[in-house]
Amino acid sequence: MQISFRPLTRADFPLLTHWLEQPHVLRWWNHDTAPAAVEADFGPSIDGSDAAELFIAMHADRPIGYIQRYTFADNPGYIEELASIIHAPGAALSIDYFIGAPELLRQGWGAAMIRACVADIWRDYPAAPAVIVPVNAANPASWRVLERAGFARTAEGPLMPDNPIDGRMHYIYRTERPAHLVP
Repeated sequence: MQISFRPLTRADFPLLTHWLEQPHVLRWWNHDTAPAAVEADFGPSIDGSDAAELFIAMHADRPIGYIQRYTFADNPGYIEELASIIHAPGAALSIDYFIGAPELLRQGWGAAMIRACVADIWRDYPAAPAVIVPVNAANPASWRVLERAGFARTAEGPLMPDNPIDGRMHYIYRTERPAHLVP
């Protein structure tokens, strides 16, 4: 499964909104899809005032999903929240992701997208020692796709959920930079 990424643009907002409204995404992202809310949440990264990097995942010419990556150094509040569970080095990254189209679920696209993103992280962030991803324990589809992409569960504990209807228990998944890629 060949996956590439292109930066999210405002021209993608209708597609992103459509995806965010899909039940399998809406349940876990709990995102307001009003145009002003989409602009407020994604526009700053497009403009460069928020350091998160946002991408549309592509297979050939077809957009299949969304993924964003960011360093913990750029999110000190996140480091503090995780501190009672794990140490997240500032140079480490985290990702958020989803497959957009329901017909592409449970076919391996999510794991392929995550593996491709992690490979890009190792290339683009040579000082990154790891990718660390907290996932709500009640979202087995998300934590299982991380396992299929090569992540290991390294901790668990309470964190604020993205959706207020969920409990606070989260599993923390991690993958380390391969030794042959250490600078």
